[in-house]
Amino acid sequence: MYYSYLAFMLPGLILSLYAQYKVKHSFSKYSNVLNSRGLTGADAARAVLQQNGVTGVGIEQVSGSLTDHYDPKSNVIRLSDSVYGSTSVAAVGVAAHEAGHAVQYAYSYGPIKLRAAIIPACNLGSRLGIPLAIIGAIVGIAGLVYLGIALFALAVLFQVITLPVEFNASRRAMEAIKGAALLNDQEANGAKSVLTAAAMTYVAAMIQAVMTLLYYLTRIRRN
Repeated sequence: MYYSYLAFMLPGLILSLYAQYKVKHSFSKYSNVLNSRGLTGADAARAVLQQNGVTGVGIEQVSGSLTDHYDPKSNVIRLSDSVYGSTSVAAVGVAAHEAGHAVQYAYSYGPIKLRAAIIPACNLGSRLGIPLAIIGAIVGIAGLVYLGIALFALAVLFQVITLPVEFNASRRAMEAIKGAALLNDQEANGAKSVLTAAAMTYVAAMIQAVMTLLYYLTRIRRN
């Protein structure tokens, strides 16, 4: 059983570790490269919003590193200490990406609306899905096993939907960066490298989730 589980999970684990390394490496590398226009991360986020005709979105600074996110409930882009006031190429790329999420909500982009709608169910499935399936298998209640698997499948669905959401936000970010000439061509390539590395973490997370689901489905079929 242990070797079977390892065979399912090892590819995703290796990709996840590699993706985390690439994110840290790329962000660190381009955090040391300052953009020629002297734009801060906050400036870049405002520029992306303006480029897309989006108004009314707040921009705030939050503590930490790579804690950047867009909060749709508050309609606020929150940028980390290493991004908000930084004039690095990495900061511009990350801030533009988060602004891309704000643009998605402003334009009612389908996948992000769907992801937001299923978050409560997905959180429940992520926490309870596998434990319920295991308990059901132990006590011999097939219905509980299938309920657990169905709940966890929702968490997998969340990871699948996240991919187009993140890729689209990065695409919007790069289009705005080039359209508003926030970075020159060489700098834009650096920002793209940072966003591409970040996207790999979402791919790894999806693969891990899918492989976990397949593992438990295989175990159920065998039993």
